[in-house]
Amino acid sequence: MNNRLLHTPEGVRDIYAEECAKKLTVQEQIQKVFHLYGYQNIETPTFEFFDIFNKERGSVSDREMYKFFDRNNDTLVLRPDITPSIARCVAKYFMDETMPLRLCYLGSTYINNTSYQGRLKETTQTGVELIGDDTSDADAEMIALVIDTLKSTGLKEFQVELGQVEFYRGLVEEAGLDEESQEHLRELIENKNYFGVEELLTEKTMSPELKQLFLKLPELFGDIEQIRLAKSMTGNPRALKAIDRLERVQEILDGYGLGDYVSYDLGMLSKYSYYTGIIFKAYTYGTGEYIVTGGRYDKLLEQFGKNSPSIGFAILVDQLMLALSRQKIETETTMVNTILLYDRSARLAGIHLASHFRENQMSVMQIRKRSSEELAAYLEYARRHHIRNLLYLPEDGAQVVAYNTETGCADTMNYSDYIG
Repeated sequence: MNNRLLHTPEGVRDIYAEECAKKLTVQEQIQKVFHLYGYQNIETPTFEFFDIFNKERGSVSDREMYKFFDRNNDTLVLRPDITPSIARCVAKYFMDETMPLRLCYLGSTYINNTSYQGRLKETTQTGVELIGDDTSDADAEMIALVIDTLKSTGLKEFQVELGQVEFYRGLVEEAGLDEESQEHLRELIENKNYFGVEELLTEKTMSPELKQLFLKLPELFGDIEQIRLAKSMTGNPRALKAIDRLERVQEILDGYGLGDYVSYDLGMLSKYSYYTGIIFKAYTYGTGEYIVTGGRYDKLLEQFGKNSPSIGFAILVDQLMLALSRQKIETETTMVNTILLYDRSARLAGIHLASHFRENQMSVMQIRKRSSEELAAYLEYARRHHIRNLLYLPEDGAQVVAYNTETGCADTMNYSDYIG
């Protein structure tokens, strides 16, 4: 029983020491870029009413949510997605605001994935939401912010892939497909399952040109020129308007000088039904998953009573950290590097010296030496935790013995020399 208490449930894990410090540092770097773009922090609850994340709001399926009941017998869920929470919050507190809102966040999400997927069930996400701006400039700002944010973490090789859900929706509307067939076809196209798409379409009645375009959708990816080819394959106004939007975004990104980071995929179709226009994901080496996901959701806030077009993205911090580690990209962190060890009789000198270091922005771990422990035990403790310096104040603290735990060298100085 005691052994079981030491383990975490499946899908969650502990993060500590240097790994934890690196994650916090990366999160701070990301938030700094958000702030440079004018975004302000917002926090929403970890759990909310079930209806915030129901099917109409396009989050994960019911069976993938962690559900529980409060004392009033209301159904609550741990948030599987932060965007609907922010949409609710904006509708509550900014109902009458007509100008754009720029919000950023950092928090955990909880999805009860099947154990066979091998994914974390609690993940850290940080991201932004731009509320009240339906322009292509807002779309481009999102992509530019993604790129600048990833660059700030040290990543150099990554790609942001853009899609447009309106292109697909225009085609399925023209084809007259029912909701179930649309969802099945979406999954097949996104998984690049050419044979599955062909098999499904043989059962449906539509023009040969439209059927051919559906078959080509999994292949419509690459640079903007490749996407422009799709214009010659359809006369569907909704689909053509979607491509025009992507072209405008590319033009603006070229103005940012960031166009080379972007590619396109008209077969990228998000499972989140609240997306209404441009969608995007960012990929890099060292992880099989995307590290950023986002898109436009112009109708989501209407479900909370506020008509406001919006766009946003989330960075999957755990996947990003995995990529940084596997690409051997170092994240500079401030770890404690000094132990201040003192005898009981030197307590006052130890306290004053530790305060002096901290006032000068130097991290120090303050320990009173146990009479039953030899000095060697503390030196070994420092080595185990990769702490390079140990300062020892014996007896009355008049002198300080400085040990380098890596080399074993020691030097003795007067206490007054350290205080200066």
